[in-house]
Amino acid sequence: MAHTSIAVSESSSSPVAEAWREFPATEQLTYMDVAARGVISRAVRAALDTHLDARMLGSAEKDEYFALVERTRSRFAQLINVHADEVALTKNVSEGLNIVAASLPWQAGDNVVLCPELEHPNNVYCWLNLRSRGVEVRLVSPRGDRIPIDAMVSRIDARTRVVTASTVTFAPGFRTEVDRLGRACRERGVFFMVDAAQSCGVLSTDVAASQIDGLAVSTQKGLLGLYGMGFLYCARAWAEQMQPAYLARFSVDVGNAHEAALGSDDYTLMPAARRFDLGNYNFLGCAAADASMAQLLAYDIQAIERHVLGLSHQLAQGFLDLGLPVCGGAPGMHLAHIVAVGEMGSSHYVTEDERFNQLYTFLNDHDVRLSIRRGVLRFSLHVYNTSRDVERVLELTQQWLRG
Repeated sequence: MAHTSIAVSESSSSPVAEAWREFPATEQLTYMDVAARGVISRAVRAALDTHLDARMLGSAEKDEYFALVERTRSRFAQLINVHADEVALTKNVSEGLNIVAASLPWQAGDNVVLCPELEHPNNVYCWLNLRSRGVEVRLVSPRGDRIPIDAMVSRIDARTRVVTASTVTFAPGFRTEVDRLGRACRERGVFFMVDAAQSCGVLSTDVAASQIDGLAVSTQKGLLGLYGMGFLYCARAWAEQMQPAYLARFSVDVGNAHEAALGSDDYTLMPAARRFDLGNYNFLGCAAADASMAQLLAYDIQAIERHVLGLSHQLAQGFLDLGLPVCGGAPGMHLAHIVAVGEMGSSHYVTEDERFNQLYTFLNDHDVRLSIRRGVLRFSLHVYNTSRDVERVLELTQQWLRG
């Protein structure tokens, strides 16, 4: 099933090629479902055990927790090439998106541009909610299951305040031309907000190069952490024009005073995105994210991207060689780490073609983990996947076809 592809897998001597050994799930499963949630490594489990042991035995120190928060914040900042002050800690993607939507200085008649059919609902409802403030939500239709950059740019005018898009759509999983959209927004002074749920930790992300102003992500997917933890990047120049919708002690700058100290009623907000921090943090989530991002940074995110794209292109071409419909056709620049098989529909539980429901069941019965999203079988890969995984899925699919 050899094919020519722009993606190049890492050599067998690369640390990334051996990463699967750090993930116990690979001993039992062929796991291709990171677009739903990733699996955690031994290092992450050890970090969680250490954290919980300290809580159980009463040896936990709050200062150590705060040091953990800052280390985690800095690791994420390094991962996407920003300053740590431009990162706030959140619960999930939807909280990050809502923070930006609620904190920008909107005026009646302003507008936001997005392509709802290819977005997760959480990157739609937070903007629709602004209609109550007189904000127009400009909805752009997809083109060939892809976010239409030209059409979105054409909807920008003098009253556009935000353009938003997913870096990789959750179905069918195509890459968005983020650099083009970011450049167009920067030229027009428009805030460019991305939902990076399906890319951070898997694909190389440089918000400065892509001219991204805001980025929201959660840690249970490509960042290989837990549910209930996320990050919001907001560029300093924008964040310091925003008034947080919620205000708490960690949002306010009182120097080195104790966390319970009340400063003056003539307060100063924390710099950049730190003004969006609220209350005590998800310290357990931080312990997991700190350990997982340490691994991702050690592997090198660009090496991870090369490895994963090599596998996804191999998988997509293999399905095509077996005569199955792959969304987007032959692998190319549009393809990230998600390979979708079938015809796009609307259900997240079954496909509209009973054959693919049967293939889904067959693969699950043989310990292959994948999802159905918008009527297609969704295979999504990460650093712990190997060529052996791809070959096994293709062999099982061929066996099912013959059966």
